[in-house]
Amino acid sequence: MAPQAYSSALWRGPLAAAAALALLGACSTQTSAPPVATAPAATAMPPAPEVSSGYRQGMTTTYADKHMAAAANPLATEAGRKILRAGGTAIDAAIAMQAVLTLVEPQATGIGGGAFIMYWDGKRVQAYDGRETAPAGADEKLFLRPDGKPMSFSEGQIGGRSVGTPGVLRALEMAHRQHGKLPWAKLFEPAIALAEQGFPISQRLYTQIAADKFLPNSPEMAAYFLAPDGKAKPVGTLLKNPALAKTLRDIARRGPNALYTGPIASEIVKQVNGSANAGSLSLADLRDYRAKERAPICSDYRRWKICGMPPPSSGGIAIAQMLGTLQALEAKDPKYALAAMKPKQVATPARVEPGIEAVHVVSEAGRLAYADRGLYVADSDFVPVNVAGLLNRDYLVQRASLIGEESMDKAEAGTPPGNTLALAPDRSPPRVSTSQIVAVDNTGGAISMTTTVESYFGSHLMVRGFMLNNQLTDFSFVPSENGKPVANRVQAGKRPRSSMAPTLVFDRETGKLVATVGSPGGSQIIEYVSKTLVGLLDWNMDVQGAINMPNFGSRNGPTELEAGLVSPALVQGLKDRGHEVAQIEMTSGTQAIMRRQRPDGTWAWAGGADPRREGVALGD
Repeated sequence: MAPQAYSSALWRGPLAAAAALALLGACSTQTSAPPVATAPAATAMPPAPEVSSGYRQGMTTTYADKHMAAAANPLATEAGRKILRAGGTAIDAAIAMQAVLTLVEPQATGIGGGAFIMYWDGKRVQAYDGRETAPAGADEKLFLRPDGKPMSFSEGQIGGRSVGTPGVLRALEMAHRQHGKLPWAKLFEPAIALAEQGFPISQRLYTQIAADKFLPNSPEMAAYFLAPDGKAKPVGTLLKNPALAKTLRDIARRGPNALYTGPIASEIVKQVNGSANAGSLSLADLRDYRAKERAPICSDYRRWKICGMPPPSSGGIAIAQMLGTLQALEAKDPKYALAAMKPKQVATPARVEPGIEAVHVVSEAGRLAYADRGLYVADSDFVPVNVAGLLNRDYLVQRASLIGEESMDKAEAGTPPGNTLALAPDRSPPRVSTSQIVAVDNTGGAISMTTTVESYFGSHLMVRGFMLNNQLTDFSFVPSENGKPVANRVQAGKRPRSSMAPTLVFDRETGKLVATVGSPGGSQIIEYVSKTLVGLLDWNMDVQGAINMPNFGSRNGPTELEAGLVSPALVQGLKDRGHEVAQIEMTSGTQAIMRRQRPDGTWAWAGGADPRREGVALGD
């Protein structure tokens, strides 16, 4: 069954949705092998934040003339398209999609989390920061045990200790005030209706619930997600959330103040501070939270201008560094021209796969970018981030000169021009559970929004139908090393560093929008977005093909290849070049919309969604 048909059936009602879900499950094919970690434990990177629920075969690019939306769940995409059909802008559609995702993708995102937004209104690019902040009562010892040693990830994650002040609603409010066309309250109608009427549990949501060993310990989560026998409610079960419906009605009527003040705020604080692993979030922290508009990071890449998110996200800087390094490498030696390294069809497994040389150079560029990320990037309101130096053309030429025929194995951070800070590298292994929204509206406006509660099901605290984030675990658990501070250490009011990379692409000469793209996936987001951009821009792949292509890259550890989706020849070829290879789950959730020609030669919006999750692209 086509994903578009599934989405339409879901929208018609619960019974049609349940039938459609069963059919979709029958045709959704699990092709990924179990993760095979070939790297030794000492160098292994953190696993994907959400477990794999399969790879959907047969997905093709969707085309539309007027507008398009894509999200990680068909219900959310349909809500976005409904708003666009009503004449809404891209931000209007994103608000509707975020509200629905709070209901249908609670493991990944929701109004209890944060978001980064890249927005194009047809005239200028804007970056909105809705990242969570550390409470006023937090300090750099937040994730240290009494003996001074750092906690394990789960010790920090579960409970109120990890909860940051949610930011997504304030960021959406700020963008809506500037660019919204439809009334705020109308944008919540699809989510409210679904929360009241119910939606069928999808295979993906079921997989996340069943795999979560901490969920049964949360009374609110257990009552909502589990059957009386303590097991996850089966796929297709109609799940209603009247508590969330009431919460969204309050937010629709009163705006974000309904969450940041009053009874909902009081209950959030009570949950956070009354949990077994208590935090320090206060009513003042919620009341005083402010979203911020920041200067986007835009850089030239060949004939395009690529615009991404600035700190506290590392995504915009890392993507710009990788592309700039690859461009400098080609200028140094034409044999490294990416355009000549187009993916090829392979027989085992049967799919398009990037070549050895392409994976080599992209992974090496990734090593260099991640090395700089770990040392220099944090919340720029607390730590001066030398963006100009990190993106300096001569500096990137110097970095590119480190790439040769053999893998460098592990890169060291460079010394960009203008650097004056003495910092220690952040060695914490981040894991983030996120979701991605893209949309283009009738006037050519566009959004790329990455939204998150951090790890799967956040802190595992559920308040009035939605999950609270565990975003503070994105800080370094270790605040200093050898007397030098870690840039991304915990500080009161600070925003933790992120890898989220919502991205907009423009034609450099005409200034016209070319694409909007982004992905969830924790610290692997940078790998997923860079892979997709190379596929779209350097290899001229169609949108769905670029997303479908096996994921690959390096976070300055082993070279990572998507388990079950690459050939033995690629693995061996990289090993022959000195790469330490790890075949692992790489559960991206990339959504992309690009201005492209249809097969018949006419121009249209072309959209794609990731086959590794359950999203779709829909338009008119």
